[in-house]
Amino acid sequence: MSVPEKVDGRSLRWRDHRITRRRELLDCTLAAIRQQGHDIGMDDIASANGVSKTVLYKHFADKKGLADAAMARYVETVLVPGIQDAMSDDLDEYHLTRAVISAYVTTVATDPEIYIYVHANNAVSGNRDVITAAEGLIAELLAGVIADRFRERQFSTAGSMPIAFAMIGAVRLASHWWIFDRTMTVDELVDYLTMMVWGGIAGIARAAGSAATFTSAPHSLTLES
Repeated sequence: MSVPEKVDGRSLRWRDHRITRRRELLDCTLAAIRQQGHDIGMDDIASANGVSKTVLYKHFADKKGLADAAMARYVETVLVPGIQDAMSDDLDEYHLTRAVISAYVTTVATDPEIYIYVHANNAVSGNRDVITAAEGLIAELLAGVIADRFRERQFSTAGSMPIAFAMIGAVRLASHWWIFDRTMTVDELVDYLTMMVWGGIAGIARAAGSAATFTSAPHSLTLES
């Protein structure tokens, strides 16, 4: 019988301390970005945290590492919880669609400086791993909801994942455009995105979720009188 390896209590406490401290630094960094803007430098971030840059670099390898960690923390504590809250079982399909879109768009619109900060640092490094992971997490949550709703109606669930990724991709890119354009209100953006996404969902429903059924059906752009 193997003997369980003894756990070093001091090592565990030190690890927990570092995790807690890292989260505190990230939360303070996000607050500093909101207050000072997306072009904030490491000196200002360190000052906002009440530490030196040397201390920051003990927790994050460089500015890119800090930006990645800040994005992950933001997704974990703000974006994903907001979208999860929008995924209510009490809503019908149309209002659920609108609620999820509104949650994403409103979150980005509320924190534009954080959005720009993260994307600017990812653009410089060419590394989209954190953004891709965030989109994947949200899409998987959405795919689960889509699959559940499809099963209730005995639709094919095979397309749940690509449909979810397509929805998130469209909403994210439109939100990215809006951040730098601002030629319409947030509500108008949500209206247009809901119109587009719901139009797609209605087409999927008519085909009972089957790509083969949809492809074999006649298609024409007709307007109701």
